[in-house]
Amino acid sequence: MRGGTSKCWLFNAVDVDPLIPQAGGLDAILTSAFGSGDPRQLDGVGGGSSTTSKAAIVRRSSESGIDVDYLFAQVAIGDRRVEWGSNCGNCATAIGLYALQSGFVPVDSAVTTVRMRNQNTGAILTAEIATPGGMIPTEGDAAVPGTSALGVPVGLTFAGLAADTATLLPTGSAAEQISIENHTYRATMVAAGAPAALFDAADLGLTGAEDNRTIAEHLPLLLRLRRESSLRMGLSKPGDPVTHAIPKVGVVGPPVDYRTSTGVDIDEDDYDISVRMLSMLAPHPAIGLTSAVAVAAASTVTGGVVTHNTRVRWPGSLRIGTPAGVLDVDLTTSPDGILEAVTLHRAARRIAVAELFVTGPAPALVKLAR
Repeated sequence: MRGGTSKCWLFNAVDVDPLIPQAGGLDAILTSAFGSGDPRQLDGVGGGSSTTSKAAIVRRSSESGIDVDYLFAQVAIGDRRVEWGSNCGNCATAIGLYALQSGFVPVDSAVTTVRMRNQNTGAILTAEIATPGGMIPTEGDAAVPGTSALGVPVGLTFAGLAADTATLLPTGSAAEQISIENHTYRATMVAAGAPAALFDAADLGLTGAEDNRTIAEHLPLLLRLRRESSLRMGLSKPGDPVTHAIPKVGVVGPPVDYRTSTGVDIDEDDYDISVRMLSMLAPHPAIGLTSAVAVAAASTVTGGVVTHNTRVRWPGSLRIGTPAGVLDVDLTTSPDGILEAVTLHRAARRIAVAELFVTGPAPALVKLAR
């Protein structure tokens, strides 16, 4: 299925669970299915990019008030491994429609709400899909920045984001400072949607509205900043293997005029903050929804890097300028200013129902002497 700007292979747990012991584990099944170990993912269904190498195992939930549980997998491309530490809002968009189309939830006569729990992080999400007259949609005319493809409109809400400021800020500070080679970089580190470290673009000599080729030139520095952020946020310890799923890392700046990756000119008055994120060692072509939630959460932190750069025009909303265009986000806060929920408007479509054949990794090639 396509959800937002990602392509996700969704597996019914009823089909996958019996295979796990025979196939050497879930990691082995997914890396084989996607063709990982080859940057092209030639021998599988992966698309050779972080946004097209995603999967989820979906099951009916036994928890009261939850319709489906899902386990999200970010499948590596050049390596045969799987990252299990995060969530994906674009895939959750697809899972909401998948659950409806697959009969996981009863259909409402007007709008069907699918309540989902991400088993990786415990996050609770809801997907709202129009079902007028009890009709289950298969096609739609909704579009999202980053793709010209149309799909069924889905309202995706992340709820229960942070009980208080202490929960939201894992380091306890609205702004952290990281020094590398006698230069200081300021960041706000939040745990909402996904753990994320958001750096002030100005400290990197950027505006935050650059194209992804320019962002890629700063990749070595951003990866060093990401590693230090992981340590400060308590996501890893010195000497731990480096993972690439969390924390998310990106740069933020004030709104300025810029041109999207498809050549569309965006005026600074059309959005509130510039954001450029990384995803699995590369600049994200748009923005992951969990990263968008993190940015929205950080926009409520007084004295933080995000609030310093944000020019909010409408209370309760945030317009995020990404390489693909502007993403509109709705925020719900408590009377004392604590962020309670974030809603994003996305689109999803079923692409295929398929039977995949998996195999073990190819043996190492041996060069024979003549």
